[in-house]
Amino acid sequence: MQNSIKIWVGETGGYKLLDSGNKQKLEEIGGVKIVRAEPRAWWDKSLPDSEWQGVKTGLEEVIDIGMGGIKAKIKYKGSSKHIGIFPEQFSQWRYIAERIKNHETQDASVKLNILNLFGYTGIASLVAAKASLCRVETSFGLAKTGSRVTHVDGSKQSVDWARENQKLSGMEDAPIRWIVDDVIKFIKKEKSRGVKYDAIIMDPPSYGKGPKGEVWKIEEQLPELLESCRQILSDQPLFVIFNMYSTELSSLSLSNLLSDMVKGLNGTIECGELAIKQENSERLLPLSIFALWCAN
Repeated sequence: MQNSIKIWVGETGGYKLLDSGNKQKLEEIGGVKIVRAEPRAWWDKSLPDSEWQGVKTGLEEVIDIGMGGIKAKIKYKGSSKHIGIFPEQFSQWRYIAERIKNHETQDASVKLNILNLFGYTGIASLVAAKASLCRVETSFGLAKTGSRVTHVDGSKQSVDWARENQKLSGMEDAPIRWIVDDVIKFIKKEKSRGVKYDAIIMDPPSYGKGPKGEVWKIEEQLPELLESCRQILSDQPLFVIFNMYSTELSSLSLSNLLSDMVKGLNGTIECGELAIKQENSERLLPLSIFALWCAN
């Protein structure tokens, strides 16, 4: 199983990283500037202090992310860590869409079963569903495929936000199941029901709580998560994507863990960092590590 290291750079529509440094980042969302803390930005700022002045302490904007009309509601308050989207994941969303479209174009009769764990506000789920709704040419003419996406998050607020993004994107009829549940409990229930998935996307937090107060600590539950995911993979899966924030692990660590998880499957592994390119600069702001397995 080959292993390569790469950097995926985000290019999300409606979003710009204007500057970073001194453990902060200056962002522009829908033309509005905000400043958020960024512990990874240890270097000096590039822009003068005047460019960092007059920023908004709160905003609510809807942006088109630049992928097939998918829209995301951005909400920010001055004390917020999150805004409802991870712009650095754009290249990953594009990869998800391309893999699904290519697979279904080759065989329009195949209906993929796609699982997005810790799905947050649902952008990856919408991208996967949009890709599966492409029209492909078959021997009988044009056919509309319709693979199923299951989105799981322990936060009802996040799932409600995801459903709002679905509506904003005009995708109310897309085949997406929105589930509020503890991820491990959900996977175990799916296993007992004999449900299998052809692709899994997971973005576990370092710490969190489920809908019934279940405590999630990545250091304690990561092995169980990966083992459980392996048990619900189909016999011929398409890909597995594993992102992590706020962790002491490296991308090579994730690659090794993922390699153990997919042992016996024929494919390749890539790992690396998700980053955003700073406007008018060659500087990249690293924000997450990832590992990806894909079938040959």
